[in-house]
Amino acid sequence: FAWHARMGRPLSEMPEGMHFTHVAFAVYSSITLANGNTVPGYAVHNLYQKSDRPNLSELVQDYPIDFFAGVAALEAGILIPSPDLQQRLLAVISSPTYASLHEPRYSLIANPYTVDRQNCTEFVLDVINSAIYQTGDIRTIKANTKAYFNAQPVKVNPLKLMLGAMFIKEVTTVDQPGKPVTATFEKISEYLQAYDQGSKVVVLRSD
Repeated sequence: FAWHARMGRPLSEMPEGMHFTHVAFAVYSSITLANGNTVPGYAVHNLYQKSDRPNLSELVQDYPIDFFAGVAALEAGILIPSPDLQQRLLAVISSPTYASLHEPRYSLIANPYTVDRQNCTEFVLDVINSAIYQTGDIRTIKANTKAYFNAQPVKVNPLKLMLGAMFIKEVTTVDQPGKPVTATFEKISEYLQAYDQGSKVVVLRSD
């Protein structure tokens, strides 16, 4: 069990402090092929934007070949939680709680402390905290997120951010009561390494 992160855009186009653009859960399990046979492998559990409505998202299961298709650079961030947290996460992912934590209203820079919008990294963080605190209550999850998780400031020119919120459907600041912040793979890694003893972070590059 692990979290995978990919680079969907060149690093030169990413805001300061942000490296990866998409994060998802990778679960080692039995995969059913088109011919009905089953093989062992990783199933990737994602929150994806809808292609026809980018301000909305859906939960999709695919596979590593899909996850890394069309990346800007073949580089992966892998976060492996402790064995105890892995078991708790598997329990959440296989329960109705997993889908209940999905907020379909999408924002590229969703605030992880609020419930109004969500992106893939915030969803991953919500599921993590559901597992850590063994609750599906989003108010409890957000209270603990605010108490212990340090979000990444969105370091973008305010005018550019305002224009983005006006003209790009997947960008909004309605869930940002102050200076915009969001969840990132790096910040989630720092969070788990501080509070989940035994978790490990690995970055793999093609070179």
